[in-house]
Amino acid sequence: MDIVTAITGASGALYAQRFISGLVAAGVRVHLVVSPLGRRLLHDELGMETVDPAALAGTAEHGITLYNYNDVGSKLASGSFLHDGMVIVPCSSNTLAEVAHGLGGNLISRAAAVTMKERRKLILVHREMPLSPIDVNNYQVLSQAGVILAPANPGFYLNPTTVGEVVDFVAGKLLDLIGVRHAMDTRWDPKNLRPPAKLPE
Repeated sequence: MDIVTAITGASGALYAQRFISGLVAAGVRVHLVVSPLGRRLLHDELGMETVDPAALAGTAEHGITLYNYNDVGSKLASGSFLHDGMVIVPCSSNTLAEVAHGLGGNLISRAAAVTMKERRKLILVHREMPLSPIDVNNYQVLSQAGVILAPANPGFYLNPTTVGEVVDFVAGKLLDLIGVRHAMDTRWDPKNLRPPAKLPE
């Protein structure tokens, strides 16, 4: 299985890291593109001086191929490259707009345009709040084009007690959407609910 994954400059590097580690754990070949602001995000939120596939995967044996953001001649920019879907996590409002309007000036937006053209699964993990009127319009355009909009909105019905559990909820949902099996605790089951965490006073 091949999944194209992109990281852009919206807060939420942990979501990308956990999603990618879930792909790698399932034996998925990951084709990774990181925007310049995505690189800054990885630095600011994960302390990466450069894009580190092993750190994103959580293992030195990862099967991640890193592509140049500016290389619109890459195979990811061609519909002849067969893959099983593309996920942009996190997705900035700027990238959301580029994809909504069919711009292809970089490899992320170009690969997304090709994914839509070929009617493959495209998932955008928009990480912004509140939404501007322009964001809302772009959501509508993308939804009508068949794109799955999956804002990074974690559920709390499993009563998470750590940031990692909150991140896993979103990452696990993304893995479900792209069709990758995982062992993250994301399933609603009234019989297995933990008691609510006590709020700090």
